[in-house]
Amino acid sequence: MRVFSHTCSNTEIVCALDAVECLIGVDDDSDHPPEIVATLPKLGRDLDLDVAAVIAQKPDLVLSSLTVPGHERIVDALKAAGIRTLVCDPQSLEDVYGDVLRIATALGVAQRGERLVTQMRERMPPVERTARPRVLLEWWPKPVIVPARRSWATDLVELAGGLNPWGATDAKSKPLEPHEAIAANPDIVVMSWCGVAEANYRAEVVRRRPGWQTVPAVAHNRIFPITEAWLGRPGPRLMDGYDALKRHIDAFTS
Repeated sequence: MRVFSHTCSNTEIVCALDAVECLIGVDDDSDHPPEIVATLPKLGRDLDLDVAAVIAQKPDLVLSSLTVPGHERIVDALKAAGIRTLVCDPQSLEDVYGDVLRIATALGVAQRGERLVTQMRERMPPVERTARPRVLLEWWPKPVIVPARRSWATDLVELAGGLNPWGATDAKSKPLEPHEAIAANPDIVVMSWCGVAEANYRAEVVRRRPGWQTVPAVAHNRIFPITEAWLGRPGPRLMDGYDALKRHIDAFTS
């Protein structure tokens, strides 16, 4: 089977399923595993995918998603060309597991998908705590954008023993007014800025926000970077994101 992966999360799922031989190309943002993606044609970033070049490769299947606003246009163009597509749009962690199983089935390796989901569940067990620290996880710093109820990131925070103050808000994500963030009084701030390399995350950006100096996370210097590749990509590296979240939450509660 000839498979083109339009999103980095799907690329990582295919590789974790040990089905690399299927891949004939990936999007420009697919960067993991580096030794594999370095050998594959890259045909454009998510919203700038060269659809004609993808079609020219004659894929049997394109793995895409709707996790980036605007992906619908790419998906529609592929379908209009008669290309078989599998489109992921996960919201909860259970949705992520479901997408792993769907991709595995489409690739003819359903049992590997079941094993991968089992591994992910076992690696991310729920942590029981009587007192849960409030975790403000930032997808973007200005304006501050946080995950809400319909996000696997909220599930990860809660599995790791924390509490997302906006975990009951019925949305995928939410931009915050300054007073909302301050009123939530977060114990921990996690920077996981989408599209920004972790090396460029700056805690000073959080510290210098007006009024944030009295927020517990800022006052006690509990501002931590966790790469968006571990929290923002709905695939197997969410296990690494869970581990990082749990480490910071454990340090707060110990």
